[in-house]
Amino acid sequence: MNTLPSLADLDLDVEGMTCASCVRRVETALKAVPGVADASVNLALRRAHVTLAPVGADPQALIAAVAKRGYTAQVLDTSRPASEEDVIAEDARAGQRFAWALVLTLPVFILEMGGHLIPALHHLIQDLFPGQALAWLEFALTTAVLAGPGRSFFTRGAKALAHGGPDMNTLVALGAGSAWLYSTGVTWAPALFPAESRHLYFEAAAVVATLILLGRWLESRAKGRAGSAIRQLVGLQPRTAWVRRGEDWAELPIDSLASGDDIRVRPGEKIPVDGVVMEGESWVDESMITGEPLPASRRVGDRLIGGTLNTQGSLVLRATEVGAQTVLAQIIRLVEQAQSGKLPVQQRIDQVTAWFVPAVMALAALAFAAWWIWGPAPALAHALVAGVAVLIIACPCAMGLATPISILVATSRAAGLGILFRQGEALQRLRDVRIVAFDKTGTLTLGRPALTDLLPLDGSDPEGWLATLAAVQTGSEHPIAHAIRTAARDKALRIPDAEQFKAITGAGVQAQVEGRDYLMGSLRLMQDAAVTVPDAALTQMQSLAQSGKTPFLVARDGRLAAIVAVADTLRPSARPLIEQLHAQGLKTALITGDHAAAAQAVARDLGIDIVHAQTLPEHKAERLRELQRSIGPLAFVGDGINDAPALATADAGIAMGHGTDVAIESADVVLMNEDLTSVARAITLSHKTLRNISQNLFWAFAYNAALIPVAAGALYPWTGLQLSPMLGAGAMALSSVFVVANALRLKTQSLNIRRENRR
Repeated sequence: MNTLPSLADLDLDVEGMTCASCVRRVETALKAVPGVADASVNLALRRAHVTLAPVGADPQALIAAVAKRGYTAQVLDTSRPASEEDVIAEDARAGQRFAWALVLTLPVFILEMGGHLIPALHHLIQDLFPGQALAWLEFALTTAVLAGPGRSFFTRGAKALAHGGPDMNTLVALGAGSAWLYSTGVTWAPALFPAESRHLYFEAAAVVATLILLGRWLESRAKGRAGSAIRQLVGLQPRTAWVRRGEDWAELPIDSLASGDDIRVRPGEKIPVDGVVMEGESWVDESMITGEPLPASRRVGDRLIGGTLNTQGSLVLRATEVGAQTVLAQIIRLVEQAQSGKLPVQQRIDQVTAWFVPAVMALAALAFAAWWIWGPAPALAHALVAGVAVLIIACPCAMGLATPISILVATSRAAGLGILFRQGEALQRLRDVRIVAFDKTGTLTLGRPALTDLLPLDGSDPEGWLATLAAVQTGSEHPIAHAIRTAARDKALRIPDAEQFKAITGAGVQAQVEGRDYLMGSLRLMQDAAVTVPDAALTQMQSLAQSGKTPFLVARDGRLAAIVAVADTLRPSARPLIEQLHAQGLKTALITGDHAAAAQAVARDLGIDIVHAQTLPEHKAERLRELQRSIGPLAFVGDGINDAPALATADAGIAMGHGTDVAIESADVVLMNEDLTSVARAITLSHKTLRNISQNLFWAFAYNAALIPVAAGALYPWTGLQLSPMLGAGAMALSSVFVVANALRLKTQSLNIRRENRR
C-alpha cells in the first residue's frame, strides 16, 4: 500500500562498499543521524537514499556519519546521472588493476606451481634461481601485487576493522596478508620455523588478490550493462536546439531554453524539450519513451515529449516544460528511485549479513586453532591453509548483490517497455496480487465518445448519411459532434456545407444541408418537435442503451430518418489484457462511477469477473478493501483524479501515463504507453524478478553453506586434501559473477503469459 510522500529525500553516492556487511553498516550510521526518518542503501548502485524527518538533517552530518564507518560519501548530483564515459572509465580502472595484478602474479604462479607439475621446469628454475633467490623474487612480485593493485583490500579492510565493522576487504586482507606474512617470515627468517613448516604461500596471496580483482572487474562490467537504461534515457536529449530569437533562429545549448521558447525541429532530429506543436505536421517516433513501436502523427496543438524523434516533417514547437520538469527527466528520476529501492526480502538478508563477517572470522580462527592443535605435521602449514581458505571463500559479496542487481536489471527493462516502477517494492507486491481491478473511463476505454452505430431507417447508404450528419454537426463543439466528424474524416468523406445551424441546449442541434432540414438529438427533442417515433425505433434505442451505448435520433424534413449511437469505445488492448490476466490465474474487477448498463456491457464484452457500477470516488477505496478481504492482495489500474484514493489503497497502484498528475503520484507503477497489456507484462516481470532473486539467494547461501566447511578441512579425513586459498578465491569471485550474470538474464527473458491455475 502507498504511503504519503516523504517531506524530503536525499541521495548520496557512497564509495568503498563491497559487500552486504558494508550496506548494513552504512544504513545503521545514517539512521542514527538526528533528523533521518529512514535510510536505504543499494550495493549495486553504491547509493544511499535518505528520507528526512520534518526537522531534516544537514547533508554534511550524513557524510560525516558515513565517514566514521570508514566510507566516503557525497550528495548525488541528480542533474548528471552516470554517463557512458563514466562507466567506461570505471571499467577501465578495474581492468587495469586486474591486468597489473595478472602480470605480476603469473611469474609467481608459474615459478611456484609449474615446478610441482613439470619436473624439467623444476630443475630449470632451481638452476636459474639457486638458494633463496627464488623466494626473494616471489616475495618482491607478491609484495608488488598486494601493495599496488591489491592495496585497496588492506586500506579499506583496516579502516572497516578499525571502525568495528569488518567487511569483505577485511577478510581478503587477513587471508592474503596472513599468507604473505607467513611466507615472508619463512623467506627472511627460516630458522624461526620448523623445517617441515617452511612452505611458501606467496602464490596463494598473489592469486587470491588477482582473482578477486578479476571478479570485481567482471562485476563492474556486468553492472554497467545492467544500468544502461538510465544512460540510454539521458542520451535521448540533444545538447543543442534551434530557438527563435526575435526574427532569427539561433542554435543554443539545451540548458539555456525556457518555457515559452519557440523551437524548430527538422526531420531526423530529436525533440529537445516538452512542448506543443505550433507549426507543421510530422510523424514522431516515441518508442524510446512509451514503448509504442509505431510513430505517432503530430500536428498543430498536439503535445510533444522531449527525447523523441521527429521522423519526417519540420515542426515548430513551443516549450512548455524544460530541464528537470520534462517527462524524460521525471522518467529518469522514477527509474533511479525504483532502482535504489529495497524489497522486504532484502531487509532480512541485511540482518543476516550483520553478523556474517564476524562469524566467518571466528570460524577461521577456530579452524586455524583446530589444525594447529590436532592437525598432522606440518600442523602450522595446515592451520594456515585452513584459516586463510575460510576467510577468502566466505566473502558475502554474492549475498549483498542478490537482490539489488535483479531490481536494477528488471526496472531497467521495464523502462524500455514503457513501464515505470516508482518504487522497487512494487515488484514484490505485484508478484503477490490475486485480483486486478480497473477504472473504466480512460482506462479500459479511450475516454472519449466514438460513433458506433448509424442506422438509416430507409435502408440508404450509411456513408452518405455520415457525411450529412458531419455537416449538421459542423457548428457544434460537443464531444458527440466531434465523434461524428472524426468518423467522417477517417473515411475521407466529402462533407457538404451546412446553413442555419442552431444548437438546442441539452437536447441536440438543427441545420439545413443541401436544402433539407435536419434535426438530431434526444427522444425528448423529437417529441417537442412533433416528430413521430415508432415503437420499432424505441426498441432499437433501448437495445443500444442496454449494450452501453448512447442513442440519438435524426429527423429529416420533420420525419424520423435514422438512429445514431455513440459510446466510449474500448481500448484495442483491453480484451487481450483481460485474457492474459485470466491466463495468469488472476481475478478481474471493474469499479466505475458509470451507470450499471454501461458497466455490465463492458464487463460482458471483456469477460471481467466482478462489477461494481455507480461507485462514487470516495467509495472506490472501500470496494477495494472488500475485494482485498475476500480475495487477497489487489492491484488497481486507473488514470483520473477520482482514482487517486483507490490507487493509494491498492497493494499495487498502476496509473496510465496519460492520466492526471495526482493519479500518477498516487501510483506505484506508471504506464507510459496506451497498451494495457503492459499491466500483464509488469506482473509477469515481477514474478520473474522475484524468482531470479530467489535463485541468486539460494546460490549465495548454498555456496557459503557448502564451501565454508570444505575450506575448513572437513573433507581432509576422507580425501587427504585441503581446499587451496587460490581455489577459494576463484570460487568467491565466481559466486558474485554468477549472481550478476543470472540477474542479467532478466534483460532478455520472454514476458509471454503462461497459464496458471490460481483462480
